[in-house]
Amino acid sequence: MARMAVSFKYWNECVDPVDLQAMWNVPDVSAEWEDAGETRGQKVHLSRDPDGQVYLTQTEMKAVAEITIRRHFPAQMDSDTICAIAELESDRQPLAQHYDKKAKDTHLGIMQILPQTADWLASEKGYGAYQLNGNESLLFRPFANVYFGAAYLKWLASFDQKERSEEFIVRAYKVGTKKATHKSSLKYWQRYLSVKESLPSRKSFEGRRSVAEVSASLALAKQTASSQNTGSMYTYWDSIASPEDMLDMWNHPEVSKEWSKTGEKQGKVRFSQDDKKRPYLSRLELKALAEIILIKHFSTKPLKVSVVCALAEVISMRFLNGIGPRPGIMGIDYSTAVWLYREMGFRAYRINSVDDLSKPFMSMYFGAAYLVWLVECEVRLQPPQYVIQAYILGPKNVNVQETGPQYLKFEEALGYYEDTKRNPRDQGSCTIM
Repeated sequence: MARMAVSFKYWNECVDPVDLQAMWNVPDVSAEWEDAGETRGQKVHLSRDPDGQVYLTQTEMKAVAEITIRRHFPAQMDSDTICAIAELESDRQPLAQHYDKKAKDTHLGIMQILPQTADWLASEKGYGAYQLNGNESLLFRPFANVYFGAAYLKWLASFDQKERSEEFIVRAYKVGTKKATHKSSLKYWQRYLSVKESLPSRKSFEGRRSVAEVSASLALAKQTASSQNTGSMYTYWDSIASPEDMLDMWNHPEVSKEWSKTGEKQGKVRFSQDDKKRPYLSRLELKALAEIILIKHFSTKPLKVSVVCALAEVISMRFLNGIGPRPGIMGIDYSTAVWLYREMGFRAYRINSVDDLSKPFMSMYFGAAYLVWLVECEVRLQPPQYVIQAYILGPKNVNVQETGPQYLKFEEALGYYEDTKRNPRDQGSCTIM
């Protein structure tokens, strides 16, 4: 049941100039486009199938997925998962439509997103990089559609606050969470596995390997940090921190020493990864990050670098994407960050979506802002024990008469950051002030 008359002939009609430039910057895409006679600075034709329907080539689809992940979901998603679902849902057709009798709405675009799902993700789950605002045709635009598809996949990955398997995520994407384990979705899962294994990034055609294929092979082979980096192996600081913030990190003598020692270069600084490929901050990086944020934005506030860092140890174990339902290194949830930004005037960083909280500078800033609010709430300085427990457990769950295991872990973590020879902010005993 079609309900919208939308048509595209060129990529320029369905992506922003920044997105088009990002596509040209992908070697496989530029090679494919130039082979087809396309020219930089000119309109780029969309491919059409024998029936005249526009579609993305597999190379284009892979690029859109990887660019979207790099911008909004760094180190949290496999682009091949997005590509395989796009194959199954729409054959990579950006104008695909399918009416859902049960939902009484129409699935739209490459990832077959319901407008009501996109609205829910944007308004209630913090995925606000794109806003429909009644303009459902936005879902025909590849980058917007893939963004909402990826956001839904990420939400499914921790549905009901449990770490979900790839099988659950994929089957739930098709039939919903209630039927994710029902036999009706088993065939979809099997087709997904078949499609995923046949993607160009996992299979060599005619003995010729593309840049994307080489990148995937390197990642799967778990090359060492000294290997040539392809961009898909690591999450980079530079992809989720502003040039100004990166300059501050490079200007920190201990950080620049550590990064130079591990072979990092300006513009391409890797995060450390554990054996599960989860990116994390070293303690030196975390301490430098805290120092930069506190000195630049909270120099008049009663906060200590060691306290902020110890909280990060307890809450996220320094993992970039946090642990469990609490996002980012400081574990600040989206609604709290938005409240701090809009209502409390902490606006050094603009919060646009929940994924911003996986950015270390953003998470550290709003974590420090929340600490400031806890310290100064009720127009009087709160005791340190209250502040720490309130940050970890929530203000309503504090028992100042009793120190729980989390507070004891915090006190232990302070020891990692108490060497304060260089930083005068951390002089004194284990208190906030």
